[in-house]
Formats: sequence, C-alpha cells, structure tokens
Amino acid sequence: MIHRQVTSNNSFAESAPENPPLFGWLAILGLVLFSVACITVGAGSIFRPGYVVVSLAVGIFLYLRYPTLYMGFLWWIWFLTPLVARLIDYRTSFDSTRFILVSQYLVTLITMHTALKNLPRSYHQGGLPFILAFLGVFYGYLIGLVKTTPFTAARGLLDWLTPISFAFYIFITWQNYPRHRQNIVRTFLWGVLVTGIYGVVQFLIAPEWDRFWLIGTKLTSFGDPEPFGIRVWSTMASPGPFATTMMAGLLLLFNSKDVLRIPASVVGYLSFLLTMVRSIWGAWLVGLLSLLSSLKPKIQMRLMVTILVMAVCVVPLANMEPFSGVISKRLETFSNLEKDNSAQIRQEIYKDGLTKALTNGLGNGIGNTFIVNEKGLLEPIVIDSGILDMFFTLGWFGAVFYLGGLILLLFQVFQYFETRIDPFMAAARAIGIACVASLPIGSGMLGVSGMILWGFLAIVMAGHKYYVHQNYVQQRNSRFN
Repeated sequence: MIHRQVTSNNSFAESAPENPPLFGWLAILGLVLFSVACITVGAGSIFRPGYVVVSLAVGIFLYLRYPTLYMGFLWWIWFLTPLVARLIDYRTSFDSTRFILVSQYLVTLITMHTALKNLPRSYHQGGLPFILAFLGVFYGYLIGLVKTTPFTAARGLLDWLTPISFAFYIFITWQNYPRHRQNIVRTFLWGVLVTGIYGVVQFLIAPEWDRFWLIGTKLTSFGDPEPFGIRVWSTMASPGPFATTMMAGLLLLFNSKDVLRIPASVVGYLSFLLTMVRSIWGAWLVGLLSLLSSLKPKIQMRLMVTILVMAVCVVPLANMEPFSGVISKRLETFSNLEKDNSAQIRQEIYKDGLTKALTNGLGNGIGNTFIVNEKGLLEPIVIDSGILDMFFTLGWFGAVFYLGGLILLLFQVFQYFETRIDPFMAAARAIGIACVASLPIGSGMLGVSGMILWGFLAIVMAGHKYYVHQNYVQQRNSRFN
C-alpha cells in the first residue's frame, strides 16, 4: 500500500520503499499459466469468467502490496487481453458479448479505492479537474439509467470512468513520480516492441485467430481477413486504440536510452503506419512538435539526432513491398480528401451529429446508443467525434463539467516549467496534447485511448508536485544547515 505522511508543515513525506516484488511476479505467472492451460485445452466456459476473476484478484493483490508492479500489470492487461480473447474464441467458439474484456476495466477500477478516499479533499491539492470530470460522468450515468437499462448504463460507464479514476490515482500518489516514470518508460518500451512485432506479423500472415475474429465480427473497416489486407490492430481490439497506444510509446522512445529503442521504433513505426489511422498520424505530428518546443536547445538537438537515426531505420522498410503499397495509398488521401470516401462519410456524420449533439440539452446518457428520429422511431447513434460525443452523451450540463475539467487540466500542465528540465514530463505533456488534438475526429477519451489521454496529463501534474516538494525540502534543509 502507498502510505502518505503529513508533516507539521503540511508537506508530504516520501513514501516507504516497496517490498521485493517476488510474490507479485508469482501472482502474474499464475495468471499466465492459467491462461495458457485453458487456451491450450479449449476450456472457454472456465477460462472466460476465470480470467476476469483471476486478473482482478491479481490486480487487487498488486495494488495493495506492490503498487509500482500494479501499474505495469494494468497496462499489459490493456495491451494483451483482446488477443487472449481472440485466442480462446478461436479454440472454442466466437463470443459476441466480449465478456473477457471486462477484466481490463475491473483491474483499472481498483484505483477507485484511492479516488473514494481522497477525492473530497483533493480540491486543496489541485484535484479540481478530476472532480469536475467525475461529476460530468456521473451525471451522464444517471441520465443513462433513466433512458436505458442499468446493465447497459454500467457497461458504458466503464469506458468513461476508468481513465479518470486511473489518472486521479497517478495524480494523488505524486510522491511515487520517479517510480511511475521509470515504470511507464519501461512498460511502453516493451509494449511498443511486443505489439509492434505482432502488428507486422499480423499484416504479413494474418494469423488464423485474427481472421476468425474478423470474420465473426463482420468489421469490414478493419480490412480483409487475409495477408496484406488487414488494417493492423495488433494485440488490441481495434486499429484506433492500438494506434493511440503506439503513438504514445513512440513519443516516449525519443527520450529512451535503452538499447532496445531502435528495434522497438522500427517495428513500432511500421505497425503504426499499417493501422491506416490518419487522425492519429496527425496527432503524432502534433505531439512531436509539442515535444520539440518544450525542451532546452541542447536536448532538442539530441532529439533531432534521434529522429534522424529512427528515420534512417524506418523509411527504407516502409518503402519496401508489401508495406509501401498500402502505406503510400493511404498517405495520398491527405492531398485528395475531397475524393476520399472515408473523409466524406466522416464529414456527413459530423454535420448530422453536430445538430443532434448541440440540441440535446439533457444528454442521451451513458450507454444509450439510440435516439428517437423525426418519425418517432429509434435509430442508432453514429457520432465519430469525441467533442460531439461528450455533448450528446453527457448533455450540456455533464459536458461542461467534463470538458471543463479537461481544459483546466490542460491549462495547468502548460504552466509547468519542469518540462524543460525533465524530458519525460515534456513527452507526457506532448502525448496528452496529441490525444486532445484527436478528439474532434474520434472518441479518444474512452477506454485505453482515454487512459493515455488522462493518464499522461495526470503524470505531468504529479511530476510538478514532486519537484515542488523536492525544492521545498532542499530550501528547508539549506536553512537549517
């Protein structure tokens, strides 16, 4: 458990060292062995509920005993669980409910324990953005309870609530900023390497379990279930969240000194391009420009050299077949958007959704995916925009709180000068800005994309509070010495 101790001058003492994580790794190993055994024998009826229960139990154990290991475990659950779900589907039968994916949310919602204990008093510690966001989400949930079933509203609540709960946990445990920083850098380095390799393999050979899942879901927007025809989503659930995760990892790699950063970047950028998610490509560019502008000139020069080295490694591969054909074709659409069918459909959806969202004062409620049309009939909601989704789902009242919290959070992280001396803080802020930039054309505040948006902005706040505390301690010690 993370302990906080308030001193007489209202500053926070450093948290106690964690126990050696041997038993934590044994718990994770137990989950891995359970998964491998059940998938091997095709025990789907046992594995699906068992995976949810065991992963939650492991998460609680790590949260209580090894919080740093819990953070890494949490990210890997998001990275790998969709692949685990596809494997057990392939070995047994297709599960249209996707029940196993609930485990990601439940493991993350363990952090609500911290939120419930600390949220009321966090206002005086700078936690107002999270308080506002929580209020907006719970308002939307109440509307959802009225307009849909409790189960449907609860399922939708998971998407909205987990990112804020996770971000608040990072913010309120700011004393552990150095541990969180090290853990995130290591986790995303390996995450980019592993999921990047799988993404390239997925494109080249289209594994049978991925083809089986793609045929079962009938998601034609993910490409064709054949080699060279898939829009890569790697180990995750769809190309969008995978592209967002890869974007965050690739921006973090610019500051990495690990020997694995080059191979991770090569497969990472290649699989990132193979997602074909143009909006996140653009968001990556926004993040890169933000990162460059945040650093001192000396660090900027080092970053430019790193970018050049990575470009030398990645560009030749991206220009080789079979990669160059699909990547070049997608890149060409940037210069010819008026003839791009996907862009035209998105524009029509946005125009139609703008009216629906801004005239829906109370909101449709979380989990309610239908609206009554002009003929009095129910029709499904199609709004491919995070901003419009906020107003449509949460209504004006909830969206003002939620969006207000997000804007306030952005405003605060732009005030911190520590980003010029801490490259990780600069990269984390750049990732948060990139995610916000993608909101007009995608619901990037939900699920794992929301975890990245809120989580990386929160760790910038945590880093600021940590450095302020360190400066205070140094000044106090200098006075007494």
